[in-house]
This record gives sequence, structure tokens and C-alpha cells, in this order.
Amino acid sequence: METNALHRGRLIDHVQLVVADLAASRRFYGAVFDVLGIPIGGEEDSYFWADELFISSRDSEAAQGVLTGRHHLAFQAKDQAMVEAFHREGLAAGGRDNGPPGLRKYHLGYFAAFLLDPDGNNIEAVFHGEHQRSAASVVVTF
Repeated sequence: METNALHRGRLIDHVQLVVADLAASRRFYGAVFDVLGIPIGGEEDSYFWADELFISSRDSEAAQGVLTGRHHLAFQAKDQAMVEAFHREGLAAGGRDNGPPGLRKYHLGYFAAFLLDPDGNNIEAVFHGEHQRSAASVVVTF
């Protein structure tokens, strides 16, 4: 895998999920990432990745034969419509509802939806309300 530029945030370099059915996960994450505007960065027989998320099968070298446990991952959405599309397309791609799109009590303007991926991970799309970013992402080139 050759990469010349990475887009990174501030806290996490990457996260790995080891899944039982890579094809089912690829369908699910491909659908929700498409809605969220996150391209699949690369894929091989035993893994795929997008930005900071690396998803591999149990038999991939990095997994060492062990599935990861249940996790909660929240992806940023640019607006409420994107959260709604995430939920709709994720359900169509094999996700299970874990909380429909709507306002949450976490803070004023917190609009989110929750899905369980094929391995039971709690996957969220969240829009925090109107805001202005200093940059879309941090670009690391090498």
C-alpha cells in the first residue's frame, strides 16, 4: 500500500476493527462512507480502509486471529440531511437501527443517528449544529 498524502485529525491516528464478515462490513461502510463523503482509501482481500479507520478480517496479518470487541464510533456529518442519509443508506446496506435521526440531549443542536454494523458496533453520524471549521482536515504529505 503506497500513500503519499493522508488527511488526519488531532487525536487519533487510526483505529482498527477486526470483523467476522469482511464483505458485509465493506457493503455497510461503503454505503455510509459514500453518504458522508469519505472515500475508501484502499482495499485488499483481508482489509479495507478509509481515512483513520482500518477494517480487517480475522485472518488478516494485523488481526492475529482475534475479533475486536464492540465499539462506538461517531463520524462527523456536515448537516442534518447527511445524518438522515447515513441512517437510511446504512439500513439498506445491512445495518440495524440503534437510534433514528434526531436531536439528542448531549448539547444544544446535537443531531445524530445510530446504527449497529454487521458486527454489532454502534456507529453514529453526528451534526453538532451550525459551525465554522478552520480546515476540512489536516493534510500530511510525505
